[in-house]
Amino acid sequence: MQQSEFLFIHPLLGPDDAWAGYHAEFPPERAANSEILSACCSHPLLTEFDLRHPWFIPAMPEASHNAAVNSRLVNVFAAGSARLKDNEALSEFEEHLRQLRCKTGITVRPEDKLPATGAWDYLLISASHARSLPPYTLLGMASRTTVLITSVHSHADHTWGQANACSLSTGEYLLARNTQGKKADTTRLKLLEMLGLLAEDADTGALEAIFRQEAKLSYSLLRLVNSAAIAPRTPITCFAQAINLLGRRQLQRWLQLLVYADPNNGQQPNPLLQKAAARGRLLELLAPTIAGQSADEIGDTAFMIGVFSLLDTLLNMSMSEILQQLPLPEVVHKALAEHEGPLGELLRAISSAEGGDLKFAHGQLEKLNIDGTLFLNAQLTALSWAAKIRPSQD
Repeated sequence: MQQSEFLFIHPLLGPDDAWAGYHAEFPPERAANSEILSACCSHPLLTEFDLRHPWFIPAMPEASHNAAVNSRLVNVFAAGSARLKDNEALSEFEEHLRQLRCKTGITVRPEDKLPATGAWDYLLISASHARSLPPYTLLGMASRTTVLITSVHSHADHTWGQANACSLSTGEYLLARNTQGKKADTTRLKLLEMLGLLAEDADTGALEAIFRQEAKLSYSLLRLVNSAAIAPRTPITCFAQAINLLGRRQLQRWLQLLVYADPNNGQQPNPLLQKAAARGRLLELLAPTIAGQSADEIGDTAFMIGVFSLLDTLLNMSMSEILQQLPLPEVVHKALAEHEGPLGELLRAISSAEGGDLKFAHGQLEKLNIDGTLFLNAQLTALSWAAKIRPSQD
């Protein structure tokens, strides 16, 4: 029987803009589903994520948890008398969690009174609400409560949160182009040239010539392919070795992701890198269900669509400008330019979820006949893989 309820999982960013936790939530106006939540909390893949990173989940007494990861779970309650104080089951569950010394959090709305400092382990508050508070309110709250700022739709909100003791942040703002005097990076434009050669199935010599012209690209590629996501037995030290060990198909994927790596010797983390990787992998995993083709037939195309879908944000260029420079297959072009076709519709669902429009994403996934359990497994698989890509770390 198809499970049509969807749990959406969002990576959270820490002070250094690297992934530092995960937030699982159901769409608004939809009943929380304990079966899906239990499947998430008990999923074996959770043990592959960084043990230091918290997982924020809706507080549901009916959901079962995996004891191996229970210490990382933060049960999040919603403030407001109708949703907590007058709900006997939730109140008893809250008390039970406190007795077990489990982590708890509370989501507050503008009409809710802020809890006392230290009353909860975590405070979840939207960026617009947080910015309306009196000065230094969050700084005082953060002395005994970790603050997670949500609905961060602009770079200005993200910067404000970092300056006001918000230790964790959602990443909706990553989807917005930052046009404040930012110019397209010449190294990344050179990489677009290489991606064009890849799309035309150019020979290895033509690709190597580009790397000789741009030493930064070669350095960044080697850091990327030696990351934990691949973990080769012996370090890959040159482009030719990368081709021999990875094969052209896998190398092409890493070259697609390379455009998101920091060109300045990988010293600054770029959260778009892992977001693009997760998108590409998620589309790849879900594509066979909606396209009527096998994973081998459609996987590479879906991965490319997911990865390239953030190029406009990265390069501060319109998608139409970028697509003019890349000789991409028609299905890729249509999906990126107009969200046309099944893969384009799937991309729209995923990007909507990342942007916070869970209601639309839910309806789009239902329209595509994607099973909720399949979506959960695909999300965890994609996030687990992307979380291991850390080219900025030695």
